[in-house]
Amino acid sequence: MDNFTKARHTMVNKQLKQRGIVDPLVLEAMGSVPRHSFVSMEYQELAYKDSPLPIGYGQTISQPYIVAFMLQELRLKTPRKAIVLEIGSGLGYQAAVLSQFVKHVYTVERIPELAAQAEQNLLALSYSNITVCRGDGGYGWPKYAPYDAIVVAAAAPEIPPPLLSQLKADAALVIPVGEAGNQQLIRAVAKGRKFHTEVLAPVAFVPLIGEHGWPESKDEG
Repeated sequence: MDNFTKARHTMVNKQLKQRGIVDPLVLEAMGSVPRHSFVSMEYQELAYKDSPLPIGYGQTISQPYIVAFMLQELRLKTPRKAIVLEIGSGLGYQAAVLSQFVKHVYTVERIPELAAQAEQNLLALSYSNITVCRGDGGYGWPKYAPYDAIVVAAAAPEIPPPLLSQLKADAALVIPVGEAGNQQLIRAVAKGRKFHTEVLAPVAFVPLIGEHGWPESKDEG
């Protein structure tokens, strides 16, 4: 067992299980995806510490616990059949984790260089059930909607209406909402034409930056 594999097992057993991550599919996925392959060489030794790391362009890869917590809070009823939308691909790590227990992940990244690198990373590691789109995440990705869940890795000032409109009935959107220093992780569940929301935890994310605002719909692909 190499050092990275040992560090990953320690991460799962000490950082995740001891802090309430109990979903066996999430734990297994977190234990199998090489987080060190999604950061630059200078940060690889820190890859399994419970902290965010810079990935360039003012963006970060979220700390392992937050990734696991957000994916657990999707509360997928039939994960192996689920089609999930991710907003904020970064370098592809969270999509890779999610892809281990769902049918397909569609992921949107605003920064072209990160979207291209995410595609390269995922291809190099043979994650074949992930499709990356360069676009404004506030619009979602209507082409493949409705989704069994949506997870957002950047904080919006409010929940973007297009994302809510792209959920299946009883499906969950997990998203950080608020301004810097005052953000809450929100879980919104589609109930007919209404949505039930709950606050999960205080968080700190980079902002979700929309290019043209959030209209009711826009086809990104």
